[in-house]
Amino acid sequence: MDDFSFSIFPNENFLDLRLYQYGWEQCAPLHSFGPFVRNHYLFHYVISGQGQLDAADENGVDHRYKIGPGQGFMLFPGQVTTYSAHKSDPWRYTWLEFDGLRVAEYVDLAGLSPGQPIYHPQSPEQGQAVGDTMVYISRHSDQSPLHLVGHLCLFLDGLIQSSATRRELHGGWLKDFYIQEAINFMERNYPREITVEEVADVCKLNRSYFSKIFKENMGCPPQEFLIRLRLTKAADLMKGTGSSIGAIAAQCGYPNQLHFSRAFRKRYGLSPREWRAQNQIKRKR
Repeated sequence: MDDFSFSIFPNENFLDLRLYQYGWEQCAPLHSFGPFVRNHYLFHYVISGQGQLDAADENGVDHRYKIGPGQGFMLFPGQVTTYSAHKSDPWRYTWLEFDGLRVAEYVDLAGLSPGQPIYHPQSPEQGQAVGDTMVYISRHSDQSPLHLVGHLCLFLDGLIQSSATRRELHGGWLKDFYIQEAINFMERNYPREITVEEVADVCKLNRSYFSKIFKENMGCPPQEFLIRLRLTKAADLMKGTGSSIGAIAAQCGYPNQLHFSRAFRKRYGLSPREWRAQNQIKRKR
């Protein structure tokens, strides 16, 4: 393996699951990055060597973690982090930056959170398999975007299945039924105002219990999922149609364009106009 590789994912509109950048690096002694705040999820797997991560938890309390070969660490959107290589045994790692509508759910299933960002595999072999999938993505940037996203799915599945902190789901099929009913309802009705109480009522559940099982299964509260759904639909329309941003905002449940712009920038890191300039499909006349 070379000392460094970095690739940016092609500008393709994978909204449910998307890669942003990926690579690997043999770090110099004491090489550090941060403090920095990410817009997306960023996972590092340590192939060899050592280092440390300084990261704030959900309450803003700082923690320091020592990390060695065969382990990994997840950086979360909005989390302040700094990580640095050991002075005499600097780490070599591979990384993936990704995001999507259900990524919070997948990361939560792996038992990772801002308060528990360290990945411990159940066995060295399982950990190496996760790292190998990441290296494969980094070494095959010339493959099609669909091919790379397919391997991102394999990475996430491997991360969940191998994590020593993975969550075990109980009460499976019935909870899955309620969650699917809720998602179907939101997908049909996202253009209008929807309350959590209304969605819970569709599922014939108490609001607090519904919110609890939805967050447990999806990794975020129902209202946050609805925001992601609306913004995902809006991004799709901005890329594929010539409708005005105001019309798209209203069509996706944001009658106030200013509120839409603020929510969109918070989610994508760009204003709607800037994002569209970079992503809109150019149609032949």
